[in-house]
Amino acid sequence: MEIPVRWVDLDALGHVNNAVYLNYLEEARDRLLESGLGPEHAHIVIAHVDIDYRHEIARGVPHVLVTAAVESVGTSSITTVEEIRLPGGTLSATSRTVNVMRAAGGRSSRPLADVERSALRAMMNSG
Repeated sequence: MEIPVRWVDLDALGHVNNAVYLNYLEEARDRLLESGLGPEHAHIVIAHVDIDYRHEIARGVPHVLVTAAVESVGTSSITTVEEIRLPGGTLSATSRTVNVMRAAGGRSSRPLADVERSALRAMMNSG
């Protein structure tokens, strides 16, 4: 997905602040998980994010291209991988995120339902 780089995303050095990368990654990951899980994706919490910053996103870059894919499916977790690229294709960042399905109204995890697991595995095998 294409995400515009806003003036507010920039820091005093004139590049996108490292914390903003998390917002970009989240937008793509949310869209991916919503396509596989529907409204249940709102019950996902992040257990771990690992980011490698590879190239700055400097002032003047109009947008970034962010992709997300399902890497693996566990009992209650979904591991996704994401990339942020500049318009010319330069890799700006890669990430791996462990997402955990949370029980509705609770503070604990819950196992993925068979239908959820099947939808997510189909997404893994399609790309």
